[in-house]
Parts: sequence; structure tokens; C-alpha cells
Amino acid sequence: MSELDFQFEFHSEIPNSGNELIVEAEGRLRQLALGHSDMIGGSVALEELTGDTTPHRYQARVVAYMRPDNLAAVEKGETAVEALKGALNAVERQVRERREKLGKPWQQP
Repeated sequence: MSELDFQFEFHSEIPNSGNELIVEAEGRLRQLALGHSDMIGGSVALEELTGDTTPHRYQARVVAYMRPDNLAAVEKGETAVEALKGALNAVERQVRERREKLGKPWQQP
């Protein structure tokens, strides 16, 4: 897969969230896709859940666009960075598990 084949989307409802979150998310997703043809893109959404019942909570949703099915993870944290890193870790784990499972066709039903 070439660099142009990977589609990346980032949406944040957090004011002044900064470019470091975009760079972190895009870099980790591109690294995960590097050398593989099953992952064609990724999407990240950040939002603040601050309210009366949840002060200073953030939620990150990361979706890995993969063949044959997409994978997603949602994490909450005290900071936007914590939530994003948790969601990225979860998606990376899911992608690696799927690749390992698909790499052993003799174990599938």
C-alpha cells in the first residue's frame, strides 16, 4: 500500500486540542497499516463529556478501516491524551489479534 492509499480523518469537539493529538493518532494508525494491505484508513473522534455528572472527562473513538470488517474502540479518560492513547492501544491490539487469527487459516472453522 502506498502512502496515498491510506485515508485519515480527525474530528475534535475539544477547543484548542492542538496538532499533537492529530500527529499521534495519524502516526500510530499509519504505522499499523505499514506493510499490510488489509487496512485502508482510520478515523479518530474526540469529545469532551464534561457535564454535571462527569466533570473533566473525555472520550476518544478510533476506527480502523479494514477488510473485511472495520474495527473500533472507544475509551474515556481524565484527559484527551489519555482517552486517545487508550483507544489507539485497543485498536492496535484488535488489529494484531485479527491478523494473527487470519494468518492461521487451519484453525478456523
